[in-house]
This record gives sequence, C-alpha cells and structure tokens, in this order.
Amino acid sequence: MVKENKIKTFTTALPKNIFSGFVVSLIALPLGLGLAIASGAPPISGIISAIIGGILVSILGGSNVTITGPGNGLVVVVLSAITVLGSGDMQQGFLYTLAAIVISGVLMVILGFLRMGTLGDYFPSSAIQGMLAAIGIGILAKQFHLMLGNIDAKGSIIELLIQIPQGIMELFSSNSESILYAGGVGVISLLIMIFYSKIRNKFFQLIPAPMWIVVLSVGLFYYFEYFSSSPYPIDSTLLINIPNDIFGNLASPDFGKVWSFDFINVVIALTLISSIESLLSIKAVDKLDPLKRRSNVNKDLKALGFATVVSGFLGGLNVVTVIARSSVNVNNNGSNRSANFFHSVFLILFILLFTSELRKIPLPALAAILVYTGYKLASPENVKKIFKIGKEQLIIFFATLIITISTSLITGIISGIIVTLIIHSIINKSFSMFIRNMLKPNVLMFKENESDNNYYVSIKNYCTFLNYNKLKSKLDQIPEDKDVIVDFSMCDFVDHSVMENMNNYLETFKRKGGNFEIIGLDNHGTDSEHPFALRRLIPFKNILSNQNFTKRQNSLLSISKELDWNFTAKQTEIESLSDFGYFKTRKIKSITNILSNSDKCRIFDIAFSEGELIAKQVIRATMFYIKLDDAIPEFTLDKEGIFEYIYHFTSFEDIDFEEYPDFSKRFYLAGKDENAIRKLFSHKLILFFESNPYYHIESNEKALLIVGKERLASVKETKSLVDFGMRLQKIISK
Repeated sequence: MVKENKIKTFTTALPKNIFSGFVVSLIALPLGLGLAIASGAPPISGIISAIIGGILVSILGGSNVTITGPGNGLVVVVLSAITVLGSGDMQQGFLYTLAAIVISGVLMVILGFLRMGTLGDYFPSSAIQGMLAAIGIGILAKQFHLMLGNIDAKGSIIELLIQIPQGIMELFSSNSESILYAGGVGVISLLIMIFYSKIRNKFFQLIPAPMWIVVLSVGLFYYFEYFSSSPYPIDSTLLINIPNDIFGNLASPDFGKVWSFDFINVVIALTLISSIESLLSIKAVDKLDPLKRRSNVNKDLKALGFATVVSGFLGGLNVVTVIARSSVNVNNNGSNRSANFFHSVFLILFILLFTSELRKIPLPALAAILVYTGYKLASPENVKKIFKIGKEQLIIFFATLIITISTSLITGIISGIIVTLIIHSIINKSFSMFIRNMLKPNVLMFKENESDNNYYVSIKNYCTFLNYNKLKSKLDQIPEDKDVIVDFSMCDFVDHSVMENMNNYLETFKRKGGNFEIIGLDNHGTDSEHPFALRRLIPFKNILSNQNFTKRQNSLLSISKELDWNFTAKQTEIESLSDFGYFKTRKIKSITNILSNSDKCRIFDIAFSEGELIAKQVIRATMFYIKLDDAIPEFTLDKEGIFEYIYHFTSFEDIDFEEYPDFSKRFYLAGKDENAIRKLFSHKLILFFESNPYYHIESNEKALLIVGKERLASVKETKSLVDFGMRLQKIISK
C-alpha cells in the first residue's frame, strides 16, 4: 500500500516536475556555457557537468529538490588551475584540470562514506540565511544589467549594484534599437514574474510565468520574421549563443602531473570548495523546500562525487549542488529529484534537436527570471522575519551577508560562525560553557515504556549549532510515526538554529502521523515571541518577568479554556505541599504554569532540588494537587518496586489485599493507619487503579498529590493527568 501511494504521489507530481525541469534547463543552458567560458574551459564542459549531474544525482542522491551542475564558487579555482597547470597553455591546462576534477570526485565519494556530510549541521541558521541573501544579491546584481540589455557590465557585486541606476538611465537614453528592444523584453519579463501571481484568470495560469516569458520571447522573433517589414531588432550578441557541433571532440583528462605539488593543491581546493558549497546549498535548499524534508547529505555527497568523476572523464566540470537553479526549481513547484533528471533530459534535447529555436530566446528574458529569483532570496520580507526572531540574529545575518558579498562564500560563512559564537558568549556571559560542554554527550534518549510508542529525549547543558548533530543523530533514529517528547528543562541555552530545526521535526512528524512535542522551555527567557527565538534559562526570581508564552504554555492555556479552568504562568505557592512525604527530603524551588479549578484542583509544573553540594540536582516535574473536603488516611501508592519514590515510608510494610492478588502484586501501598486505608480502598477504587496507568499518589489527610514521571509532562500527558485526577477525586469523594 505504501509503495502504491509513493508511486501515485510521484505520478501525480510528474507534470509539475517535468515543467520545472524544463524551466531550470532554460536557465542551466546559458549558465552552463557561461560558467565554463568564465572558467577558461570549453563551453560544452559546463553543459556536460549539468547533464551528468542531473542524471546520476537524481538517481543516486539523497536530496529532494536540489539541482546539480557547474557552480559559481568553482569558477576562480578552475580558471587558476587551468592557468597554473598548463603553464600558459590553456588547452593542456584544461586536460590536467580534468584529471584533478576526477580525483576530487573520488575524494568526495570517500567523504560521503566517512559520513562527513554532517559538516552541514555545524552552520548557524542566520548565517545560512545571510549566505542565501548574499547569493541572491549577487545573482540580482550580475543579471540586472543583462536584463537591461547591457552585456558589458563588469565589476564586483557592490560595484554592479551601484551601477544599477546608471544602467537604467542608459537604457532609456540609448540610441541603439537592439538594446532598447532587449531591455524592453527584460523589463516586461520581470513584470510578468512579479505580477503573474496577482492574475486570477485560471486559463492564464495554466501556463506558468517563466513559460509565458519563453513563449512571448520566441513569439517576438517570429513576429519580426513573418509579419514585420523590419528585421529582428535584437542583436545576436544578446541571444543565446550555442555553437555548432557542440558535442564534437570531447576532451579527456591527462594524469601526467598527478604527483606534482601544484596538482595536489588544485585537487584539495576543488574538493573543499565543491564539498562545502554543496553542503551549504543542500542545507539552504532544505529550508526552501515547502515540505520541509531532510536531505541525506552523505548519500548526496557520494552521488555528487561519482557524478564529478564521470563528468571529468567526459570533459566536464565538477558537479555541485547549485542554489540559484535549485531556487528556480522550488519556485516552479519542483517536488522531487525527477525535476533534476528532467532538467538534464531537456538539456540533451535542446542541444540535439532545438538548437535553432533556442537561439531565438533573448538573454535579457532569462536574466529577468534570475533577477526575480535573486530578489526572492534577498527579499526585505526575509529580513523582517529574521528581525522578529531576534535582534542578535539580524547581526549574524548582516555580518554574513556583507562579508560574503565583499569576499567569498566560504569566508562569509566562517565569519558568520565566528560572529554567532561571539554573540552566544556575550548573551551567556561565558565562553567557557561552550568549551566545557562541546564534546560531552549531552543528549539522552530512551523508550519510557517498551509497550508504547513514546520516546523521551533529554538535553542537558546547552544545545547550539555546534553540538546539534548529537541531538539530530538521536532524533533521526526515531520512526516519524511515533510520539516523541524533547525535554530542554535541563538545558541552559538553546540557540535559534536548534529551535528552527525542532520546528522542522515537528512538521515532519505531524505529516507522517506521529507527535513531536517540545517541553522544558517555560523557564527560559527570550527577547522575542517568535517560536524560533533562542532561549536562555533565567533565574527563578526572574520567571515572573518573562512575558512571552512558549508553545507549551499556549497549549496549556487552550486546555484551561476547554475545561473552563484558570491558567497562570506566574510563580506561586501551594499550601501544605511540603507536608507530603514526597517533599520530606526535597526542597521546592518554584511552581509555575498552574491550571486550577477554584482552590481544590491544581495541576502545575514544579522545580525542586534533591541532594546537596556536588550531588545536588534540580528536577522539574508536573504534578496534580487535589484538596479534599473530608479527611482521609495518610498513604502512599506506587508501582511495586519503585523504591526511589517511597524511601521515606520504609518504616511501613506493604499493605496487601488477599481478595485482590493482582493489585497487591502490582502496587506498593503503605501508610500509618492500615485499618483506615483498607476501609478507604474499596472494590471500586482498587478496580480504578488496576485499569488505569501507574501514577505515584500520596495523601497527607487533607489533599492528594499525583505524580507521573519525574519530568515535565507533555500536553498530551497533561490532559491524561487531568482526566485521571478528576475521576479519582470523584471516587474518593464518594
């Protein structure tokens, strides 16, 4: 059944992925040619990289919506390699570089088998967002001038941005009919991209915006060819340039310099840049994926390496995951790896069958699609979202963005990591905390009951992008149709990257039929109400000033409304709580998140300490307090054998009921007045305990205390505890 559903889902999404692959191929074609030329390589080498990458990675890879091919980050490395290895002979240098590309692909495969894909988890989210925005600005800056018909614009990203107003003025003041028409096509194409979503005509929207741009661009050529007396005004330099006999004389790698120092340096540079660019792009594209799926980065790294080996042997460049074309894929509703495959198929078809038609598409039309894509990556709306998460995230974002634009992708992301560490240290007023706990196993996961599907994951000390992989490795072991409770109550600091990833897990588990709940953040302070904001454990005396409700607190508020109870997150006290035997050796520190029904029934989160000095530890749990109208005997009830709860009753013997052997075998019952306890435990009450989950229950004569597990309860567990306590109250009251 599952297999049939997957086939049905794949078949249903096939038309969208075919079209998305088609649109991406239109962009990949000129980009592949352009990147190859910019690298000093034959134009076909870029196309080979895109074709081989699309076919092999779509079959062998582990990502979902990424597109592969030649990457921007490798242009300088490849150009330098060809120049250095060829000693001035560019053709021979290219053959040596192909050999380096093949070996770098082998190394990427090895990195994949060594599971080094986890390196992608060590980058903070805001830094990745800054990298995305920088890439978007770079795309916009470089393509905007081409969209206006100017193919001669050169300079750095900042210089090209500064030249945009001048470029617009030059378009309107130009005397060249070719530039005016080309710029007009580019501007109209951009307007189509911007306003397409606002058009509500269902027939018009049958054709997506990029397809309208292609159709209208080619239609303009045919209008001038068949219906106008004037020749086609756009100069051939502004049309897609595809050389004749493009697949002739493919180059083969030359391994003659394989042991030279320069060759080894090139291999290392190609491997590092390809791996890091791909890992960052995969992580970034996962954020763009509407379904929030998680890529298997190690599998993808092996697939990219293998594709690079094949590409190098056939005369192609390194195969990497490319963010710009992947973004276009997502924007055009690409939903699985088939879009990458079809983009390669269309590239082959276009080169073999439609070369003459492709030459009719103006470059400004395709540049407009990229300008819109770049804007979406660096949209002001994205900056607003980051600001809502926290001001400190905005600093990380802009630091990464500015440094990436000014230098390079790798320098930018490293700077983003350093800035994030500095900010985290300032917030926590301690850098040593990160150093002390970085290598410690701070994540504990276990199945609380083998009979059910509940998994409990507890995190201690701190959880940031530096050690998030420890938590991720545990969560990835849990089937996504199970129930998971992630407890941060023992964690002093949780950063934005972890909070964002927890939300991704929540959505994934929800979609697969499981339940993913985060607890233990109610006593953590935050400067923002955003669910992705970083959390820092605050002193108990400051809990009252924490005005931002967590998701769990909002859920408890909803429960209170359903029950018509009251809810307060503020710290308070409960009379006679310390009279219970449970707290004879435990010191109460705080009581928060109180659901109450007048003064009789209260369910609350409590923090208490046990032990002293180096053995002292703080425990947080959820308990139910029921004030009784009539006095009952003092007793404690627990699961047989759970002595850690009842060690203070060791002077009392277990009270057994001969007529209820199953109850006596399963439960430990003790108290001062055995006769009164036997009288209280009627047939109905014993049957109630036998047919319900285990809880630790105490009576101090005036009230009942019900304790589940020595941890905070999830929302689901809180509802169960309320239901259990209310039914128990009714039985005892009678």
